[in-house]
Amino acid sequence: MIYSFTDLVWLFFVYSFAGWCMEVCYAAFSRRRFVNRGFVNSPLCPIYGFSAVLFAIFLPELTGNLFFLFLGGMLLATIVEYTTGMLMERIFRKKLWDYSDIKYNLSGFVCARYSLLWGLLAVAAMRYVNPVLLGLLQKVPGLGATIALWAASGLLAADFLTTAMAILGMKITARRLSRLSESMQQTSKLLENQLTAWVQGRMEKAFPSIDREIIAEKLREESERSKAAPRVFAQGCCFYKLVCLFFIGAFLGDITETIFCLMTTGVLMSRSSVVYGPFSIVWGLGCALLTLFLYRYRNKSDGYIFAAGTLLGGMYEYVCSVFTELVFGTVFWDYSGFAFNLGGRINLLYCFFWGIAAVVWLKIIYPRLSGLIERLPVRAGRILCNCLIVFMIFNMAVSSLALARYTQRHTGGASDAVSDENPLAVFLDERFPDQRMERIYPNAKLVD
Repeated sequence: MIYSFTDLVWLFFVYSFAGWCMEVCYAAFSRRRFVNRGFVNSPLCPIYGFSAVLFAIFLPELTGNLFFLFLGGMLLATIVEYTTGMLMERIFRKKLWDYSDIKYNLSGFVCARYSLLWGLLAVAAMRYVNPVLLGLLQKVPGLGATIALWAASGLLAADFLTTAMAILGMKITARRLSRLSESMQQTSKLLENQLTAWVQGRMEKAFPSIDREIIAEKLREESERSKAAPRVFAQGCCFYKLVCLFFIGAFLGDITETIFCLMTTGVLMSRSSVVYGPFSIVWGLGCALLTLFLYRYRNKSDGYIFAAGTLLGGMYEYVCSVFTELVFGTVFWDYSGFAFNLGGRINLLYCFFWGIAAVVWLKIIYPRLSGLIERLPVRAGRILCNCLIVFMIFNMAVSSLALARYTQRHTGGASDAVSDENPLAVFLDERFPDQRMERIYPNAKLVD
């Protein structure tokens, strides 16, 4: 089943509302009273809608295989829930939900019980609910559907902005309690209007674990710690540390794949993802995301990290394959000739490689790289990282344009007349002809 953009927007709102209803019913059953369980004030739980959209984008070709559909939905939604919980903890300095008292949980953000439930929901949505739901929605008049979607999107955006301002008000209030700068106090007074107070009250009822005094205490502790500790560049698992790991992983991944192909096929071929420099975006993002998700579990056993790396790596590679095919119309790797492959996108052997790489990375490579990165001078390190970020954004933009133009040339989407009139197309044709693109991406295959 192929989903259009309008279908995805409908799915987001329908499943967000359905998820909100489920959460409210569960809260009413457990607390014996009505509680708005959504993050925003409207009757929506965006995490359900976002998960449903991801299911529709990445899992359609697994619909015929219940086991892999279940497994893919479980992993996708678990990653979404874990990421959301981790981000919310950094915003509130407190868990909005906590599964610590449930067996087989990861830091209280996710647990096996609800991950299995996510897998069942994915099967139900993709196999049974979505076809019926979209069939009914197609009967809605086009103009009415467009107006409804735009109105719902506008209201959600305004609601999200209001909630974000309320959250900001909470943080500023906490800072005032910890007697920080006077300007923060003035900003807090501006934000402490009736709407903010109402939203904050609603948030505290929905998520009783949010405690301003605890937030204030943690902020005071962090402030004292930051004053006492010497300045170290990219300490811990922070943004600049992840940026450095991305570039190191992208470079080492490209070199590793090049050597592996040379040893196994006897052919020296490019394994880069971009047109400028030996960088593999898949490996770079993999290293950064692997560190982000597994950093707090780096002291776990090798078997634990291997299993986590195998599942996360396989899911990550599958998503990357679908993404590049949808966006560029190109498949960069095909494992159809391997045993135990899934649609040619991943195979069991390389999933095990991801698991081994996770163990080697977290136990051996990361500690050494982290120490070297933290030795950089603070100012020089930030300037270097910012320059690298700008370079990679430019590199990826040019690479995307070159790939899109290469696809156009081979699918009949470009004509000589259009090329002559379009300066960008002329530039891409001259600087990135077919010979150069095929040398950079020797394994790329165009698909419908």
